[in-house]
Formats: sequence, structure tokens, C-alpha cells
Amino acid sequence: MASPRTVTVLALSVALGLFFVFMGTIKLTPRLSKDAYNEMKRAYKGYTKALPILKKMGISSILLRKIIGTLEVASGIVMTLVPGKPKDVANFILLLVMLAVLFFHQLVGDPLKRYAHALVFGILLTCRLLIARQPDEQPEREVTFQGATEELQQSDSQEKNKMKVS
Repeated sequence: MASPRTVTVLALSVALGLFFVFMGTIKLTPRLSKDAYNEMKRAYKGYTKALPILKKMGISSILLRKIIGTLEVASGIVMTLVPGKPKDVANFILLLVMLAVLFFHQLVGDPLKRYAHALVFGILLTCRLLIARQPDEQPEREVTFQGATEELQQSDSQEKNKMKVS
């Protein structure tokens, strides 16, 4: 039977992975929702206007939206399907993306209801990463009466062998 920690990490990985595949796909194509896609296009135009350094670097609103959408889809697929350490790397990348998204929302002055999802999913990504990175529990060492007595005798003999220096 899998441990509760394993089940929690797996459930968070799949749920978060599917969410980011969905959200990244909305940023990349209007096939899922034309309204949401158009809203994303409008929002990313505002982000590039609020941060003129992006224009100087040659990053347009379209390129920024496609970069973030691609990172979300790729990392979401890894979190959903790939076992092992790559999930933690994808988790970290998505966490950085969420921090960037929160920064953009703050930059343009969006109300909390516009970016609450990014805040919640950033917290979930942090929790998943912390739970996944915890070391495995070590089984407690059983100490028998005989073993404890032997350890005490060894420590007593070591104490007797020490010289006192004054």
C-alpha cells in the first residue's frame, strides 16, 4: 500500500499538471475557448505595455504569451506523466512562471480576483514541492535490553580509560 505522502504527491502532480496543460493550451490556441484566448491576448498586450524592457529585448506580447503557454504545457505534461526528479524540475519551472504571472498582474494593477488563481496554484506548487522533497522517514531503531546494556558498558569503560588533566 502506498504511503499517504506518495498518494498526496501523485494527486497534486496529476491535478496541477492537467491544470497547466489546460491553461497553457488556452494561451496557445483558441480551440478550447475563443473568449479565454482573446482575453489572454488582451492581458499579455497590457503586460508588455507595462514593462517596456520587454520591447527593448525584442519580446512582443505574442512571443511572451507563447513562451509562457509552452512552458505551462510542457511542464504540465511532465508533472502528469513523467516519474521521478523531472516532476520536481517541472514544478520549479511552473512556480517561477506563477511568480512572473503574479508580477505582471501587480504591474498592471489588476484586482485580486483576476490573479487569485495564480496565487492559489503558486501555493499548491510550493506545497507539492515541499512534500515531494521531504526526506523519507527512517524506521526507528529498536533497542533491546541486551543492546542497551552493552552500550552502557562500553561507554563506562571509555570513561574509565580517560585521564583527568588538571
